[in-house]
Amino acid sequence: MDFIFMLTRDDRTVTDCLDVLDTVRDLGVVHIGFKDVGVEPAVLDRLHRQIKDMGATSYLEVVSTTREEALTSVRRAVDLGVDRLMGGTWIDETLELVAGTSVAYLPFVGEPLGHPTRLAGDPDRISDDCLRAEAAGCAGVDLLAYRATDADPLDLVRAARAATRGSLVVAGGISSTERIRAVAAAGADAFTIGSAAFDGSLRPRAGTLAAQLGAALEAVASVPAPSPRLHGDGQSPAPHTLVP
Repeated sequence: MDFIFMLTRDDRTVTDCLDVLDTVRDLGVVHIGFKDVGVEPAVLDRLHRQIKDMGATSYLEVVSTTREEALTSVRRAVDLGVDRLMGGTWIDETLELVAGTSVAYLPFVGEPLGHPTRLAGDPDRISDDCLRAEAAGCAGVDLLAYRATDADPLDLVRAARAATRGSLVVAGGISSTERIRAVAAAGADAFTIGSAAFDGSLRPRAGTLAAQLGAALEAVASVPAPSPRLHGDGQSPAPHTLVP
């Protein structure tokens, strides 16, 4: 399972993201993401270049709540050349915009609401959305499991896992190593952490960001290798990893 460190707090890129990136450069974090809100475009340009110079996989997560704003975020991701674009719900339009690029798209499933984003939808809704995303040609899905309003988070993760062979990323609300292990056991391929690391939630008695990220990396290292899983058609897909 992969750990994606988001340079974000409350669904916005932190204003000192470039300084933060310098502090985590040697920690072994190889998946790093951000939002396109919170800092100026010129800062995002520098941030993305530095993420790639580190040899890390880059992510932009769309959290805009209108179609026009969301597609503007998609165009920004294409211009930057991020490796993975997550979020948003306008699948067909987004896939058209990323066509012919190396950007892999993982849309939100369920119904994202507001900002910071909450998630409406029961397991059946999540399953249906996963199937639609896969049929459309998406690389996977972005599931806000721990921001759910209508269901147990792990029930949503299990429903998504059963419905898709694509990469399943659990984003938002991962605030403890116990939750990391729980989403791994439920079938997630990756998870994101942003606010919880900046708030010190992962290792409450520690005082540095390095200690928080270390706790996440240690939890990932302790997760057993996944067993082969069956998709709805009875086929066993290869295990997913988010490394390009």
